Amino acid sequence: MKPLQIVFPSRVDPESPIIDLDLHLPLLCFSPETVLQVLTCMLTEQRMVFFSSDWALLTLVAECFLVYLHPLQWQHTFVPILSGQMLDFIMAPTSFLMGCHLDHFEEVSEEADGLILINIDNGSVTCSKPLEDSVDIPDVPLLAAQTFIQRVQSLQLHQELDLAHCSSSTDLNEGHGRRHAWQQKLNGQIQQVTLQLLVNIFREVKNHLNYEHRVFNSEEFLKTRVPEDQQFYKQVLDTYMFHSFLKARLSRRMDAFAQMELSTQSEEDRINGMLISPRRPTIEKMALRGSSPLHVAHRRIVVSMPNLQDIATPEVQPRNSSLRKVDAVSCKGCSKAQNVAPKSSYTFKIPEIHFPLVTQCVDAYYTDFIELLSKAMSFLGPDSSALLARYFYLRGLIQLVQGRLLNALLDFQNLYKTDIRIFPADLVKRTVALMSAPERAKIEQTPELKRLINQVVDKPGEVAKVDDHVKNFELPKKHLQLDDFVKRVQESGIVKDTDIIHRLFDALAVGHQKQIDPETFRDFYNCWKEAEAEAQDVSLPSSVMERLDKNECVYKLSSSVKTTHGVGKIAMTQKRLFLLTEGRPGYVEISTFRNIEEVRNTTAVFLLLRIPTLKIKMVSKKEVFEANLKSECDLWHLMVKEMWAGKKLADDHKDPQYIQQALTTVLLMDAVVGTLQSSNAIYAASKLSYFDKMKNEMSVPKTTSETLKHKINPSAGETFPQAIDVLLYTPGHLDPAEKITDAHPKLWCALSEGKVVVFDASSWTIHQHCFKVGTAKLNCMVMAEQNQVWIGSEDSVIYIINVHSMSCHKQLTDHRASVVDLIVQGGEKAPSEVYSCSRDGMVLAWNVSTLRVTSRFQLPGCTLMSARLHQGCLWCCTGNSIVVVTTNGCLRQELKIEESFCEMSTSFLGFQLIPEQEQLWAACAAYSKVYFWSLQDLAQAPQRIPLQDCTEVSCMIRVKRQIWVGGRGLSQGQPKGKVYVIDTETKTVDKELVAHADAVTTLCSAEDRYVLSGSGREEGKVAIWKVE
Repeated sequence: MKPLQIVFPSRVDPESPIIDLDLHLPLLCFSPETVLQVLTCMLTEQRMVFFSSDWALLTLVAECFLVYLHPLQWQHTFVPILSGQMLDFIMAPTSFLMGCHLDHFEEVSEEADGLILINIDNGSVTCSKPLEDSVDIPDVPLLAAQTFIQRVQSLQLHQELDLAHCSSSTDLNEGHGRRHAWQQKLNGQIQQVTLQLLVNIFREVKNHLNYEHRVFNSEEFLKTRVPEDQQFYKQVLDTYMFHSFLKARLSRRMDAFAQMELSTQSEEDRINGMLISPRRPTIEKMALRGSSPLHVAHRRIVVSMPNLQDIATPEVQPRNSSLRKVDAVSCKGCSKAQNVAPKSSYTFKIPEIHFPLVTQCVDAYYTDFIELLSKAMSFLGPDSSALLARYFYLRGLIQLVQGRLLNALLDFQNLYKTDIRIFPADLVKRTVALMSAPERAKIEQTPELKRLINQVVDKPGEVAKVDDHVKNFELPKKHLQLDDFVKRVQESGIVKDTDIIHRLFDALAVGHQKQIDPETFRDFYNCWKEAEAEAQDVSLPSSVMERLDKNECVYKLSSSVKTTHGVGKIAMTQKRLFLLTEGRPGYVEISTFRNIEEVRNTTAVFLLLRIPTLKIKMVSKKEVFEANLKSECDLWHLMVKEMWAGKKLADDHKDPQYIQQALTTVLLMDAVVGTLQSSNAIYAASKLSYFDKMKNEMSVPKTTSETLKHKINPSAGETFPQAIDVLLYTPGHLDPAEKITDAHPKLWCALSEGKVVVFDASSWTIHQHCFKVGTAKLNCMVMAEQNQVWIGSEDSVIYIINVHSMSCHKQLTDHRASVVDLIVQGGEKAPSEVYSCSRDGMVLAWNVSTLRVTSRFQLPGCTLMSARLHQGCLWCCTGNSIVVVTTNGCLRQELKIEESFCEMSTSFLGFQLIPEQEQLWAACAAYSKVYFWSLQDLAQAPQRIPLQDCTEVSCMIRVKRQIWVGGRGLSQGQPKGKVYVIDTETKTVDKELVAHADAVTTLCSAEDRYVLSGSGREEGKVAIWKVE
């Protein structure tokens, strides 16, 4: 017997299928162009039949194509081999993938309409008897197709050529080993090629998703596709496969597609992932943008409408991959298979009843009934959720009658995803009451049912629908109050920040009641989208692009106006204003926003007219720039002042997102003025101004500005800021099995409700967008191994994160209360043991390799808050005391708070140990002081260091010979998040840093070079501070 071989899934993509196929077989049977045809038919969910004279090839080739689609999945019928007696299956009206012997080719071709016939033996793809109103199978987008063909052609598909340099061997096992190794390597390469194809096709889908409301704006996505690709996307967007793909994207699933997309995105796209301003083409993209005749003509059509009749749109050459070009059977009328369209009424034929009605016959009847329902459900498309809900309801009833209570509850639970209106809450409640103890125990082991029972039985009046469906954005048809307006704007993808949307509502509602009518919303939406389209078609001369940074974007162009530098159009980027001169196009810089000293709105006299004029005074120039902007003057005055204030605050606060927020405000001002077109339009647009009004209230003290290095926003793209609960810095390392990007240091940010965002700490850009571990608050994080991060949660679970796949692949559930701290031995790069502490006083020691508990002990009668490992002992903060115990739980020392603070009632918030000075530092609740004791005599009264203007201490860490204390305090009479830096030798406060707009909630150190502070939910940002 041969030895058993066990193959584990990829650690980068744990859900990847285990491949035991020769994935290059289709590439030997078909040309790369034909392979693309087959994949297109699968992506558009056609009715497909494979043919071959070799029965084995039918299954092998079909299975290979299914693997090519991973992580997308074929959702319809798959029968790789049909016998002659089963040929009537191909008459099914829905999508399918089947296989037949080549002998049946002519019969199938003549009898069935609109089938895609794939001949494996001669490598052809044809269409069966065409229908009159059929359409052609579309082509794969050109760039993705070209990349795929080039990469396939570069593959070495023949083992003999690939191993020609190896010495010959007479050992049969060695030959088999070489063959196996070669096949595994080739399989991996092919999977990467096909995955890259899918990423190239669907990469930009994410730009049109709204995660909070689970909306996909298909209309806007199609508008961004080039005309010759739109037919492909129109068909793909209607498929069940794409619908499932969207659900995975909206759930932020970190599958193979997401991993590939992340690893192949450009640095610009990585940075754009952090931006909240509308996207515009950068100067670099303008320079690289193709200058094809079609593109030039399209741009002229947008920019120069009066010359429309002079433009002849060039003919686009047809591609060779189209089914139209196959000569074997004419495909000119080839029919596209459609999903069964929903109708006003449906009929389901129940199985016939067989007599006698004995128990065996009745059970068989119920079984047949359930099978028929299941089969009917499998044919439903993505838009048939209402019908699917009825099937779930019927199947649940039958399983209830049959006594399959758990299966029935699972069917009823599925109604939350399909149609909550028919959820039988009373029936579920009575069913649960009838269940036996073992059945109730099984429910407790099934999270979905456990939540269902808690909602229905414990809170029967609060049953809510859990909607995981994908919605398409639609313009409103009735008046919108504030809450509805916020939701609609977020769904549209224009802006997500709720505060900005509130200001937009006030702007659009000027002169009306506090509501927005559907016509106003439609006009605003159209103005915004028209501005986006115009920005995509802006083209600058190369001499102008050379004067701009490659990452700059043109956000606004004025009309042609007279200025002190000549006649031209004023252009605004995120960095500067410049004049695009007329005649021979040229570049004249007006000013960077950083260099502006004053902006005024005035008038210039010309003959008897007073022309509205914008004046801009620069710091480095004596001359004042003037532009006769006429009717645009008031709007440009508002926009330039907002950008100027945003840039100043972005520099002062080291927060680049301020300039992005200012850009969003400026473009919203422009859209509001274009929407209202009335005398009060400028007044309405001024309602959006924020930084210009707040610039005097957001000043930064000198010490803070000198110490602050940068700010990042883990909540970017969310509707509200979210509190930073925990921060963890993990150093970079390079494992030969990893990608280079995995070697970079990372910053892990735990937000509310189990959300985690990961930054690349070498560039402070997003490495991994938000993923979730549970739904409860996260309390602590630690790096246990180079590929593992452990996260302790309020729900008593320790989640173990695979740093390669960014997924939770293991959970430790031995605690029975909130996990409050995780401890590893300091200085160990790969610790062998991790200690976990829970609020009920339980301490567990874990073997990192086996994930087994090696020891445990309980601290009696206390509420554990945090712990530290020092000289082989655990120092545990319990609020009322700091307890020193051995790793086996034996008490060594105890510092009781009432012994040190007899005159006041308080509790310990946290502590730090300084071994070099043999000192214990601690902070106490409701007191603005830091206390320290000598480790030689904890019974001695502590010394104290007052923190000026501090109202609350929340966290503290040790960095080199400093203690950094985070909390809340007063600055210029306003409550702010503050960080105090204390020198442990001089026992004085070296720095008082005004860190955040909200309280500092957490601190962490980055290799003792930087300290990172996280703030509360009012701001939700992370500040990076230099350590001196």
